[in-house]
Amino acid sequence: MVECGDAAYRGKNAWDERGAVGGGVPDGDRFACPSENDDLVGDDTGQPNRVDRHPGDIGPPGSGELAKCTNQVIVAITIGAVAEGLLLAAAGGADPAAVRQAITGGFADSRILREHGRRMLERNFVPGGPSRMQMKDLNTALDAAAEASLALPITSKLGELFQALLDAGGNEFDHSALLLALERQSPGVRLGDGPDQLP
Repeated sequence: MVECGDAAYRGKNAWDERGAVGGGVPDGDRFACPSENDDLVGDDTGQPNRVDRHPGDIGPPGSGELAKCTNQVIVAITIGAVAEGLLLAAAGGADPAAVRQAITGGFADSRILREHGRRMLERNFVPGGPSRMQMKDLNTALDAAAEASLALPITSKLGELFQALLDAGGNEFDHSALLLALERQSPGVRLGDGPDQLP
């Protein structure tokens, strides 16, 4: 379990944009954890009444960890989808940077398309989120799914691809470096002309 960075919220089930989850409270997961950039306003109880997220009840104790798992599953799958989509564009002869720009604003748009897609095109794999942490979170999600007798075949495949990246020395690469594992499966297909920027 990862605890909130702010000491005032340490030990509470908490969620912020980095997926921080901590401790446990008897009546469930209902606290928002401020990150260093959040505009926090406290009420007279000392609890936050506004952060730049969506605080509220999400379920019984343990739901904070499930929220983190949900986030990481969606992030990993979307990184894979962006990488495969851009590789498809490149392999077919289109300009993948122009394709990315063209679909921005449509249903495929996301922060991952914008930020991680740019990283892939620039081949900038200096970490924001290291791949080893993505793999750890995917394993946590898969363990939770197994406990609930739930099959997550897409997540399982993404786990295999991230593990291949780690096995090739990519532990500290940004998780957008999943692209490298996909490129290895299709020799001769590569995004961008520049060298890989690695940690």
